[in-house]
Amino acid sequence: MDRIPILKLGDCLIVSLHVDLHDRLALTLQDDLANRVVSTGARGVLIDISGLDMVDSFIGRVLGNIATLCQVLDAETVIVGLRPAVAITLVELGVTWTHVRTALNIERGMALLQHHVSLTAPEETRDDPDDAQR
Repeated sequence: MDRIPILKLGDCLIVSLHVDLHDRLALTLQDDLANRVVSTGARGVLIDISGLDMVDSFIGRVLGNIATLCQVLDAETVIVGLRPAVAITLVELGVTWTHVRTALNIERGMALLQHHVSLTAPEETRDDPDDAQR
């Protein structure tokens, strides 16, 4: 069975989609990401869809479901690399992503995730500005 690689970078997981997703592969990705969020304790998930030429309503819903699922598992999701044609298609199909943040590119997406991770880190793991002065 085909699988999409999921990379770990710090507290985040990164998925880059460079093949057209068929329904079964999309559902496998959903399961794999949920399992990896739990097993790694990831606080953020970045999904790069710049390699997708087309997204249908099912794939759009699955991407939204992935973001919601990750949020329930305490990980923020950012989808990056939406091409204008894909964005237009999603809007025309009425796909709504309630819990999905988007960014134009990977750099901006990672900045959003890093900001989220730093804001939601437990108090004892946050940098204490007073420590630098001691």
